Amino acid sequence: MRASTVDGGSDAPFGRTVPVVSTLEYPSLLPSVLLGDPEEGRRRGRSTRDWLVDVTAFLLAVIVGGLFFADGLSADPPAALVLADVVGGCIALVAIWWRRRWPVGVALLLLPIGVFSDLASVACLLALFTVAVHRPFRVLAVIAGLNALAVPLYFIVRPDDDSPYLVSVVVVLIVLVACVSWGMFVRARRQLVLSLRERAQRAESEQALRVEQARRMERDRIAREMHDVLAHRISLVSLHAGALEFAPEASPEEVARAAGVIRSAAHQALEDLREVIGVLREEDVRGGGPERPQPTLADLDALLEESRAAGMRVRSVRIPAASAEVPESVGRSAYRVVQEGLTNARKHAPGCAVAVSVAGEAGDGLTVEIRNPLPVGGVVASIPGAGTGIVGLGERVALAGGRLEHGPSDGEWRLRAWLPWPAP
Repeated sequence: MRASTVDGGSDAPFGRTVPVVSTLEYPSLLPSVLLGDPEEGRRRGRSTRDWLVDVTAFLLAVIVGGLFFADGLSADPPAALVLADVVGGCIALVAIWWRRRWPVGVALLLLPIGVFSDLASVACLLALFTVAVHRPFRVLAVIAGLNALAVPLYFIVRPDDDSPYLVSVVVVLIVLVACVSWGMFVRARRQLVLSLRERAQRAESEQALRVEQARRMERDRIAREMHDVLAHRISLVSLHAGALEFAPEASPEEVARAAGVIRSAAHQALEDLREVIGVLREEDVRGGGPERPQPTLADLDALLEESRAAGMRVRSVRIPAASAEVPESVGRSAYRVVQEGLTNARKHAPGCAVAVSVAGEAGDGLTVEIRNPLPVGGVVASIPGAGTGIVGLGERVALAGGRLEHGPSDGEWRLRAWLPWPAP
């Protein structure tokens, strides 16, 4: 992409930087004002099209202005006026080469010269046309008004014996109006092109931003899933490993059962980690096999049995009879709330009984609550944690449209979430 700077005062889109696609097929056929400058702060030189237009305009000003000058000599004007006409005309012909860069300045310079110079007549029209193309209407109106006022003065200085004074003035004014109208049309077309280009560039930027936001949200979701799943698995491994460490008198059957749970949890943790890393590396999920189904409220029994098998005391479990009717997204969020609550209980209140309650009905919402006694003496967690589980859980519940509460209450630690369950 390149940026173009279009000088047009304060009128949008002229006068600001607009990006231009650098793969234009015929850039030399466009005016430089639409091509821009690849280096900020520097003006772009004339394009091939600009050179052709400027050379043509210069030759037209010389030839047609020369014809007007020759025709004016037939009226036998004073020698001083002829000399002034030649000098002023030469100045006007040279000045039109800078009319793109300083359109107003050139037009004001040529305005008094056009009052007496036939040779500068076409150059004055070109300067007025350039103002109409490159400047807003309020500037154009002033310059055009001054040129209109100069027309009667011209015919006083250079009277035309072949045509009445009023007719000559009206004809020249019509030419001025046509010149201004043409320049305004060219400016409108360029503004349209630039506005369409800016709109396309803005749409492209917004689309890229939306894609980036969606990608970031997906990565955040994956990070939450990784925390929820891996924290649960690793806490089970740590719990069973600690039991083996501090119970050397355990029977071989108990050791084998604990080792099996450790192996299974470690295997599942590795599988979950491999899946998450694969997604983060933007692997093709279809090429690597379908994604595993996400847990819902129907998988809550398996989660609780897994925790009981790890030695946790889970009690007072109440699940709605119509759990199959709970929306999948709501059930998945409820599952993650229970999973995080059980993981925190294993970390911060080992050996304490945990009460899990899931209740609700369609229209009233689904309430999930996990409670466990506060550890006596402020027991330090034996399993380290990042402290972001509750934060991520709060974001998950908020995205689902629910509420999350957590903290000590009546000697217990309570984690309570309410999730919307719309009526059928």
